Amino acid sequence: MSSLTTSEAGQAASARRKKRVAAFLFVVPLLLFILVTFVAPIGTMLWRSVYHPTVAELIPQTLAELERWDDHKQLPDEKTLQVFASELHGLNQQRLSGKLSEELNRAYTGMSSVVKATARRVGRLDAQALQSQGVQTLLEAHRNWSKPELWYAIERAGKVYTYDYYLTALDLEMHPDEGIQARQDTQIYLQLYSKTLNMALVITLLCALLGYPLAYYLAGLPSNRANLLLVLVLLPFWTSLLVRTTSWIALLQTNGVINSFLMGIGLISQPFEMLYTSFATVVAMTHILLPFMILPLYSVMRGIDPSYMRAALSLGDKPIPAFVRIYFPMTLPGLSAGALLVFIISVGYYITPALVGGTDGQMISNIIAFHMQRSNNWELAAALGSLLLGLILLLYWVYDRFVGASNIKLG
Repeated sequence: MSSLTTSEAGQAASARRKKRVAAFLFVVPLLLFILVTFVAPIGTMLWRSVYHPTVAELIPQTLAELERWDDHKQLPDEKTLQVFASELHGLNQQRLSGKLSEELNRAYTGMSSVVKATARRVGRLDAQALQSQGVQTLLEAHRNWSKPELWYAIERAGKVYTYDYYLTALDLEMHPDEGIQARQDTQIYLQLYSKTLNMALVITLLCALLGYPLAYYLAGLPSNRANLLLVLVLLPFWTSLLVRTTSWIALLQTNGVINSFLMGIGLISQPFEMLYTSFATVVAMTHILLPFMILPLYSVMRGIDPSYMRAALSLGDKPIPAFVRIYFPMTLPGLSAGALLVFIISVGYYITPALVGGTDGQMISNIIAFHMQRSNNWELAAALGSLLLGLILLLYWVYDRFVGASNIKLG
């Protein structure tokens, strides 16, 4: 067999390059879509969680003076206080003292009104009075200005790159002498993470308990009947998520359908408190996420040869042991895929817990949304979201370590 000439080999290599370029050009839109909708938002979130230059831009001279402050048990020197009074006077003239009060209130609780009142008081001084009475006016405005821990909080808040938001998200804080320690005032975020994971686990287990028998039943039906019933499984996807969620409000409220029915048949004498609880969140989310469990299970079960079970039964094995030892292990890829889908989606769900959960049924996603929409603390929201992302990746790594991601089958 004759070998290719140099010209022919070059033409073949050029043809291969053209095919690779053409294939890459076809993939470029998908890569751009992933970059814009997935990589860029996550990268921005991670960046915002550690980058916060606002305080450094508002009072740069004060922060420069605080770098010389070594004894955090004593107040900063008079020069530092004078510089802060001058900068606060300037912020009041520029109508930016409200922004500083918002930032310092996050670093030291209760400082919002204090900064605004002090800025107005210092702002009334003229240039000469500011130099001679600025420090005295500042200290007399409120007792908090005489607390060294407040100035330590200002120093921490002035760092352009900081991990303090991650400490807050973990219910920790930095103490000037003792280092990192548990927060004394609030302990809410770790409880919310634990509560979110527990609720997601319960929802996943309920979806598996409800979805596995139904998928098994559908897999054993003839194709025409199975397809008809599968349409009913998919039917909720044709209804708005908001409609499905609000329908549970009508069912679960005090004078709702369920309580009215139970009282009508005499089973209960007074209505249950079901709405705005963790119970309501779990029930509504189980209903919404159940198809995500059924579809992977049905897809895998449909491909299992029924002769395996018949062979086991013909060899003398009983139905339940045969099911546990032969049929169930073959459905694990579908069960794993469904469990992973339901768990990950439920951890980050927002609409359903917000509508039916109330205070008791809130999840970490609702707190993230609160800091983004109401408190305007995007940095803390980004830190909470980053920790949630890291937690999901850790759980996925554990799953891959002990089960194997290659065993997941969606169809």
